[in-house]
Amino acid sequence: MILDTSWRIAVAAYVERKFELAATVTVQHVSTSKMNVRKPPSPDDDRLLVEEVMARASGAFERLVRQYQGLCWHIISRMAPNREDARDLCQEAFLRVYRYLYQYRFESPLRFWIAQIAYSTAARHLERKRIPLVELADENDPSHPLAQLSDGFDLEDASADADLIAALHAEIDVLPPLQRTVLTLYHLDEVPIGDIARITGLAAGTIKSHLFRSRAKLRQRLGARTRSVK
Repeated sequence: MILDTSWRIAVAAYVERKFELAATVTVQHVSTSKMNVRKPPSPDDDRLLVEEVMARASGAFERLVRQYQGLCWHIISRMAPNREDARDLCQEAFLRVYRYLYQYRFESPLRFWIAQIAYSTAARHLERKRIPLVELADENDPSHPLAQLSDGFDLEDASADADLIAALHAEIDVLPPLQRTVLTLYHLDEVPIGDIARITGLAAGTIKSHLFRSRAKLRQRLGARTRSVK
């Protein structure tokens, strides 16, 4: 069985590479470590910041952007990996945050409300471009080959092989946008499945299914590469 830590290390390397390629993006001060800030703001901090933005206090919205631009970038760049698109979508997401902040009711942490806006902004972009979020095949079909795939591929051993790591990164790139996003949120950002469900608006069981299938695809494709070079 592949340990979650092995996946986390491999996915972290993938995201670090993506950030190196996107170094010229004008979203500044973006952290490559986790989607969540190291010390999440308290509910009182969220309330104060929202109230200051709503009152149009000087510099308040700029502080909100600095606080959460890393979160937006992490989500949007995984959904829409084109650098220019991701930059524009981040700007669009924050415009929507500003426009609809009055609707925020403090029923969940502000970071999750903003994450929902980032996700929906990217999802609408993909819909406009007619890029499917998931595969068109019936993912609930238990006879689907991926549903029968075991954890036989040793990702931990493969992580020591530079060629296989490059192959892993390439395979993550071609995952459907939703599976790529779920995989990195869970294994890199350590976002619980329940919170990913809240961000995406999908059921927790659906998130688990996408997570399983994304790993299964990677095992299948990387396992085939391994066998082909033996």
